[in-house]
Order: sequence, then structure tokens, then C-alpha cells
Amino acid sequence: MKSIDQPAVKQQIVERIGKLRADLSRRWGRMNARQVVCHLNDAFLATMGEKAVPIDPDFRWRRVIKWCALYIPTPWPEGVPTRPEIDQEFNGTPPSDFEADRQTLLALVERFTMQQRDFEFQPHPMFLGMTEWQWMRWGYLHTDHHLRQFGV
Repeated sequence: MKSIDQPAVKQQIVERIGKLRADLSRRWGRMNARQVVCHLNDAFLATMGEKAVPIDPDFRWRRVIKWCALYIPTPWPEGVPTRPEIDQEFNGTPPSDFEADRQTLLALVERFTMQQRDFEFQPHPMFLGMTEWQWMRWGYLHTDHHLRQFGV
């Protein structure tokens, strides 16, 4: 199973981020490419404890959905709602300069995958605590999901 800390997988993700353009049309969802870069930034920052995203207390089937999301070897489905704190149409960080936002994303991918981390993983708002492997798998799946959204 792919995870973002595998060197070849990480390199593919970095290259795909490099192909993302502000003017690309989405294949599904509401976010444009500018918003999705900021959404990914916010999601990584939340895992590092630098953006507050409260735990969803009413999330039913938490364990089952967590297992399915991380262990079933299939791409994530289209149109899954996101938390308002990392939704750029609500409380997420608004896009600014696309290239600067993309460079931030690349830096966050690098920081997220470092072996000597300067942060501790925070509980996922829906899945709660996760192992390092689960976080690396999530990092790949979440980033891949949104890159596929724009065909890169």
C-alpha cells in the first residue's frame, strides 16, 4: 500500500503538485485548484497541531470508515464533505498567490514526512488517534484524492 513517506511515492506526489495549475478545471467537487492547494495545506497543518479542527463527536461508524479509508486499496470516493475549518468556502485559509500556496504545500509535505519531526500528530477529527503508518497512508490518500480531482 502506498504511503507518502515512501521515497518513490513522495516523489510522484511532489511531481504531481508541480503539474497543478490554478486554471485547471475540476472533475468533481466544489473547490477550484487554488482552493484545493489551501485545503491540503490546512489539512497538513491540522495534523501538526497548527490549525484547530475540533473532533467530530457525532461521527458514527468511526472505526469502520477509518479502516475502509486507510486499508481498502481503492481511491477515495468523490464528493465526501469536508470539515468547515479546512473548507475554503467556510473557515479554511483563503487562497492568495497560487505559486506561494503551492510552495507552502511542498514544504508541508516535506515536513510531514521528516523522520525527525518538530511536531506531534494530533488526533484526526473523524478517525481520532492514528499510528505513524496510518498518518503516512492518510497523507498519500488525501493528497492523491485531490490531485486526481484536477487530473494530475
